[in-house]
Amino acid sequence: MEVVHEKDLSTKQKALRINLDKSIYGSFAEIGAGQEVAAQFFKAGGASNTVAKTMSAYDMTFSDAIYGETSSKRYVSQERLHSMLDHEYGLMKERLAEKRGDSCRFFSFSNTVVALNYHKNNSPHGWMGCRFQLQPGGDEHNIIIHLTMHDNDILLQHQALGIIGVNLIYGCYNYYKNPETLLVSLMDNLTTDRIQIDMIHFDGPVFEEVDSRLMSLHLVKHGFSDVALFGPDGQNLQPFDSLYQKNIVVLRGRFRPLINVHLDMLKNGVKQYLREPDVNEKNMVVVSELTLQSLQEDQGGDIIDEKDFLDRVDILCSLGETVMISNYHEYYKLVSYLSNITSHKIGLIIGYPNLEYIFEEENYKDLPGGILESFAKLFSRKVKLYVYPTRRETKSIWTCMKFNPSMELIDLYRYLIANHKIEDIYHYNPKNLDVQTDNMLDLIKKGEAGWEEHVPPEVAKMIKDRCLFGFPCVVIPKKEK
Repeated sequence: MEVVHEKDLSTKQKALRINLDKSIYGSFAEIGAGQEVAAQFFKAGGASNTVAKTMSAYDMTFSDAIYGETSSKRYVSQERLHSMLDHEYGLMKERLAEKRGDSCRFFSFSNTVVALNYHKNNSPHGWMGCRFQLQPGGDEHNIIIHLTMHDNDILLQHQALGIIGVNLIYGCYNYYKNPETLLVSLMDNLTTDRIQIDMIHFDGPVFEEVDSRLMSLHLVKHGFSDVALFGPDGQNLQPFDSLYQKNIVVLRGRFRPLINVHLDMLKNGVKQYLREPDVNEKNMVVVSELTLQSLQEDQGGDIIDEKDFLDRVDILCSLGETVMISNYHEYYKLVSYLSNITSHKIGLIIGYPNLEYIFEEENYKDLPGGILESFAKLFSRKVKLYVYPTRRETKSIWTCMKFNPSMELIDLYRYLIANHKIEDIYHYNPKNLDVQTDNMLDLIKKGEAGWEEHVPPEVAKMIKDRCLFGFPCVVIPKKEK
């Protein structure tokens, strides 16, 4: 049965529909930002059909006494949210299974949030989750999200939190058959100017086929977040938690497919980055970044080929890479985002053509301050560009030392070189300079020989075994007995 997204439903209508369904019964535990989600159900009317309990262990001592101490000592964390869900859902079954277990689908909703403080100088964000049954006495399922709040008024933040909480509970029971519809419905009656979602996780039997990597892509594709992150295991990561105060190295690429030159860039770029006196290898995170724009451009428009995306990610993850999807086409936007997470040095590994792009003034005509404004955001922070050379038609190798920006920018470029903001990648394999990713893709699609030598062996095997990137697999029909 097709899942229809009822976009026009108000928050009150959603809460009332839940309240009128006597089979849905659960508890609310909310820490920080009031008890706005539970309040929405009380205001809608008929809440006695839905609410078994509502509470807020706001004091840290009370919170620890009820849910136990977290290893990180952080109260607004995924770990704390899990302990809340475990405790509250366990109580629902323990105390009500005998009386209501045959007729009710139990749920426990929890959130732990830090809202805007009195001085308005903090970063409001929080974790929210719902553990729920789809049939009385059935298996438990979980949906967990991390959100950031942007309203500049604490009451508005409370209101937004209440809305998204109702959307989550309503989605759990009405849109679970289509996870993307469920995800999109979380922002009903809200805008991304008010709240953003940068991580979502689905768990439980009905969500076994849900691909966390696709959910990450959907977050960025639908504009709910500018960045989504997941680890080598394909599981979603919360960007702030994973990158906070880390030494971060980023390699941006299409990776269609990943070829030897990418690995050479990464290997030698990271090697030079580690030579910096203010870089700690034990505190380093290496990220392979795909931009939303590149995914769209590869398909010649706005439509993203999800299989093509997963093919690239499968390869990156198989090599142990942490993958980022971002909506930051310009490098200065990416650096600005990362600089709000870490004060440590950021390394960007780029190809020589990207250096030319960065110094092209035409790319910044929409900025009031033009290229100088972008450079202020890109280079004023602790960031360094590591530039991989390229070979041009003349067969000469182009490096930072051969780069000639426009006359107006020559002095600025010399300043950046002199202050070690831009540096060549010195050690590289010259054979890689003759390889073009698009050419490799064309050879793969045609099934022609020669591309394998330019691709890591394990990647070549994956492409052939799984017919990735249009590789023409030969299917041998079975003989009839």
